[in-house]
Amino acid sequence: MQIDKLRGRELDQLFNSILSLKNLEECYRFFDDLCTVNEIQSLSQRLEVARMLKEGKTYHKIETETGASTATISRVKRCLNYGNDAYEMALDRIKETEEAKKENE
Repeated sequence: MQIDKLRGRELDQLFNSILSLKNLEECYRFFDDLCTVNEIQSLSQRLEVARMLKEGKTYHKIETETGASTATISRVKRCLNYGNDAYEMALDRIKETEEAKKENE
């Protein structure tokens, strides 16, 4: 893992702060204070690119719909293929949560 090189008190503090957030509103508030609008948009764009790649969408379709560069799409694809499976884990959990909400409606 590349992030192992960064592992330490400060990164633990960041991740523990994120894990302490209780709902979507708290996430919005925290990330609004922590990041620039462009940083937040870049993070959310990468997750959307991962979702679309997982669905088998083409680079052209992803580039058109998200505005992501081919370099970003390639990086996300490399993470999907050779990374820590974190994109898939997060996307699967989001999908499960959305499906459970629909069942409860």
